[in-house]
Formats: sequence, structure tokens, C-alpha cells
Amino acid sequence: MWNHLKPDLKLRLTLRVAAISTLCFAAISAYFLVEADRSVHTRIDAIAGLAARTLELQQNKIQWVNHPRAEFPDLDNVAASVMAPGLCLAFRAGNGDTVQRFCGGASGTTGHPPQAFVTLYRKLFDPGREATHAVTVRGTMIGEAVAWIDPAVQTAEAWHDAGRLIAALAIVLPLLCVLVYAALARALRPTRIIRDGLERMATDDLTARLPPFELAELSAIGEVFNHLAERLSTTLAERSELTRRLIVVQDEERRHLARELHDEFGQSLAAIRALAASAHQTAAQDCPALLPECDGISRTATGMMETLRGALFRLRPPDVDELGLVASLEGLVAGWNGRSRGQPRFECRFDCALESLPAAVGAGLYRIVQEALTNAAKHACATRVTLELTARDAAAQGDRTIELYIADDGRPGDTAVTAGMGLLGMRERVAALGGRLSFETGADRGATLHVVIPASVHPTVMERAA
Repeated sequence: MWNHLKPDLKLRLTLRVAAISTLCFAAISAYFLVEADRSVHTRIDAIAGLAARTLELQQNKIQWVNHPRAEFPDLDNVAASVMAPGLCLAFRAGNGDTVQRFCGGASGTTGHPPQAFVTLYRKLFDPGREATHAVTVRGTMIGEAVAWIDPAVQTAEAWHDAGRLIAALAIVLPLLCVLVYAALARALRPTRIIRDGLERMATDDLTARLPPFELAELSAIGEVFNHLAERLSTTLAERSELTRRLIVVQDEERRHLARELHDEFGQSLAAIRALAASAHQTAAQDCPALLPECDGISRTATGMMETLRGALFRLRPPDVDELGLVASLEGLVAGWNGRSRGQPRFECRFDCALESLPAAVGAGLYRIVQEALTNAAKHACATRVTLELTARDAAAQGDRTIELYIADDGRPGDTAVTAGMGLLGMRERVAALGGRLSFETGADRGATLHVVIPASVHPTVMERAA
């Protein structure tokens, strides 16, 4: 659920491209505004210089022709040739008084810029700055020619130029974002294939492989993914093989130990019972006071032999291949119920279609059930243990699977299936048969063990596990 709340990579990259594009447009707009301001000041400086030279020529002409009544200054000719909207031209006498002044009207096409732009533009560029050139006659400055642009007109023209860039940005930026998003969606389309491959691998499907991609980066990811899948498949196969061998070694050790106990310890106990019986007969004739001790020895030997029989039964299970899995498990459950002092804590339900299982599957299931029931018998916290074993037809290719359910009513953390051998050993046996195991505990009491094993096993597995 949280993955859907995270921003999409395509959207994030598109927003970054939009932000960078906006910054570029802003930089271009700032550049054009700076260049426009510089161009304006260059132009009005040239106009002020032209006006100053014109006024100097007028003054010299007055002196040459000795006509002091001629009008001075006369900026009509200069104003007529250079006048533009918002341009102001004036002559300022030496005492600071403006003698003559011309100003062009504002253009009606520029409109009124926003107040925020007006404030920012005036703070950055100071529109309306004057350009002055001194008017000198025979080395004496008689005044200066002044030219400037009306601040309102200059600001309006700057907004007009910037507005065109903003309009271009408003048109180009959404189109650019759409194109970038489409290109990214096309380029990142293989990530869905990569995600599907990872999900398959997460579900233990190590046959998942990624196809080659056009982009070099994605191709590198695909190669690493395929190499990892192959390594995992090989590693799990080797691990399963090692697990099968360990199980075989464990079963062989159990059989060897059972033979040793039966041949050595069992015979010794039988001999002790025989000697106790002989001593009982001798004591009955010669020393009756020794009869209780002889009976005690005989009872102790008998109890030890019963314990030995139970240990041998757990170490060396019956031949499942000859008796069948159902008969073997029924005998196992009946044995535990018989030793539970009249309290039937074990119940079992079997599917009648379990008689034709391979020996490896039958032996593995028997060992799993044996471990679970042994743990249940050792921990009295579970008052009832239910076992259910069924065969089901899988949906794919008509394969059959064996499902085992073991449920108990023990306390959480002290359940029948978690004690003793624990889940680790059971998982190893299930993994050796190519199955899967799940374990769930109840909120208050009880736990459920669910094992699913394919009914058909590879021949090498059967040979190893036999």
C-alpha cells in the first residue's frame, strides 16, 4: 500500500526537467532584460551625445555669424529625428535650470505591467536613469544635453518582452513535460518486467529470467538478475542435495543406534531379567527375605525394557513401504494414545488414496508426523492434537500433492510442533522433498502446521532418501 503513495519515477524526473526548464527560461528572460536595459542606455547615451554636438554647432554658428538673437538651444531637429515613445531630451543650463525639453508620448500597445514586476524591475534596473553629455564652447561648459526614458514606458516595454517569453514558456513547458514523460515511460517500461521477475523469484520461482533490453543500464541489471537466479538455483539445489544426504545419514545413524541398543542393551536387560528370575527361585527355597529385592530387580528391568522398546520404535520406524503410510501412522497414533493414560489426545484423518506414494514421500511424512506427535506427548500443555493427511490434484498439469495438517491447542510459544526438533528440522525434510511448510499460531491458544509435498519425487531424491 505504501508503494502506491510514493512518487512515480517518471513523474519525479518530469518535474525535475520542468524545474530545470523553468530556471533556464528565467535565466534567458533575465539575460534579455539585462541586454534590453543596456541597449536602452547605450541608445540614450548616443542621443545625448548627438544633442550635445548639435548644440555646440548651434553656439559656434551664432558666434560666427554674430547673431546673438538666434534661438539657443534649439533641439527641434534632433528631437524630430530621434524621438521615440517615452524618450525625453532636454538642455540643462550651467545653473541647473532646464531650458528646453521634449518628451515622446507612451505607446498604447504595451499595456500596464503587474505591480510586482514593476517593483522588481525598478529595484534591479533603476529605469529612467539620465544620460548626460556636456556642451562646451571654446573650452567652457555652458550646460549639458540630457536624455532619458520615462520609467513607466521602459518598465512597460520590458514587461512586454518578458511577457512574450512567459507566453512561450506556458506553451512549451507543458508540451515538453508531456514529451519527457512519454519518453521516460517508454524507456522505463522494462522495469515492469524486472519487477515481475523479482516477484517470481520472491515466490521461489528460480526459473525466472529477464530478456535483453535496449538500454545498456537495464541490460546490465538483467544480466546480473539472470546470473543471480542461476546462482540461487544452483545453491538451493546443492543445499537440497546436502539436506537429503544429511537426512540419510541421520536415519542410518538411528538404525545403527537402534541395532546397538537392541543387540547389546536389550540382551543385557533380558539377561538381567533371567538372572532375577533365577535368583527369585533360589531365594524362594533358601532365603525368602531376598524375594522383594529379586522382584524389584525384575520390575526395574521390565520398565527399562519398555522404555527401550519405545526408544527403538522412535529410532527405527516400521517399514512404511511394506505396511503403507496410513497403517504406519495409525499405529503411531494408537501407540501414543495408549501411552497417554486413557486420555485420547491424538486424532487422525486419512485419505484412502495414500497407499501408492513413493517411499521417499512416505518416509518423510512419517518422520514429520513422528516429530510433531513426540513433541506433543512431551509437552502436556496441548490437550488435543489433530492430524489430517489428504491427497489433492493440483490445478497445473494434473499433478498430485500431499497436504498434511497438524493442529494443537497448546499455548503460544509452547505448542506441540515447535518443541523438540522444531520447525528447522521439519523445514529441512520438507525442502528435501521439494515441498513447502507454513506455521501459524493462534492469538490465545493453538497452532497449525501445514505441509504441502508433491506426490511424485525425482528418482535421485528417492534413492537418496530411501
